[in-house]
Amino acid sequence: MGLCAGDYLGGRQTCILMQNTALGVVINTLATLIQFYHIPLPMLISYRGEPGEKVACQVEMALHTRALLDQLHIPSYHFSDAADVHRLDGILAHAQMARKPVAILTDSSFWRSAA
Repeated sequence: MGLCAGDYLGGRQTCILMQNTALGVVINTLATLIQFYHIPLPMLISYRGEPGEKVACQVEMALHTRALLDQLHIPSYHFSDAADVHRLDGILAHAQMARKPVAILTDSSFWRSAA
């Protein structure tokens, strides 16, 4: 997040890739750096924990992911099919215009359909 903030302040557009389990780790940085300084940060988040998940801790974090984003007032978009990609340009443009972070949650069915 710090590197993305520095790139933005240096005049570049940036994006961060993470799993939804990382969201819990970056809450403070999202609130005190990214949101406070109005940095448009698209977050492409691999949304783990859906039915069929084999790792139990992924399931627990999936229960909290959307609620955490909602609590931070970060718009989230769920991509579950490759056809959802057509929405990406509009989402990215809106994040830049509004100078706010956005979350794009991509589940396993999205990645299967994109393959």
